[in-house]
Amino acid sequence: MYIPAHFAPSPATVRDLLTHPGAANLVTMTDAGLLATLVPFVYEPPGDEGAGADAGDGYGSLQGHLARNNPQWSCAPAGEALVIIQGPDAYISPSWYASKAEHGRVVPTWNYTTVHVYGRLVVHEAPAWLACHVRRLTGLHEDGREHPWSVDDAPAPFIGGQLRAIVGVELLITRIEAKEKHSQNRSDDDARGVAAGLRAEGLGASAAAVERVRHPR
Repeated sequence: MYIPAHFAPSPATVRDLLTHPGAANLVTMTDAGLLATLVPFVYEPPGDEGAGADAGDGYGSLQGHLARNNPQWSCAPAGEALVIIQGPDAYISPSWYASKAEHGRVVPTWNYTTVHVYGRLVVHEAPAWLACHVRRLTGLHEDGREHPWSVDDAPAPFIGGQLRAIVGVELLITRIEAKEKHSQNRSDDDARGVAAGLRAEGLGASAAAVERVRHPR
């Protein structure tokens, strides 16, 4: 990934995206060609107990699952697998720049945050691994809800059948490339205009990112 120095995110930003990734695209090159699936993941930090604790270069792992009928898990990757995690992104109108009124030398662009996570893909079919993973994934997304759903809310035989229909996948992370482009290359006045324009269009997460990168942690 092309990453100019001023668009390199802080380690804290990368960690936040790994810890709360939502869903991300798992991409593998196989004998059948490129395969990709949108998969919700749980991040396993390095050194934590769990299947990803021994990941090669100390980055930890991303753990997810695929439908058993999905051919991606059974097609061995040629080399590294890739998980693409997306943060907030948005179209940026030149009309939001203060500099438009000053000299007019402005063009549209796109703001975004993305993390490319590379590593070795491991497949897990053990029922115990899958049960633990599903509980962790569910807990991650149910946490904070007024009436959080638990795996135990469903009949055990039903859950057992659901687990037999999926296969676990774990990316043992070997390297991470990340980029955060949120108007760092614009003046403070231009950045304020971008944040205001994004908020006016209901894009609060992108507006907050523009403001955050001006005052990094």
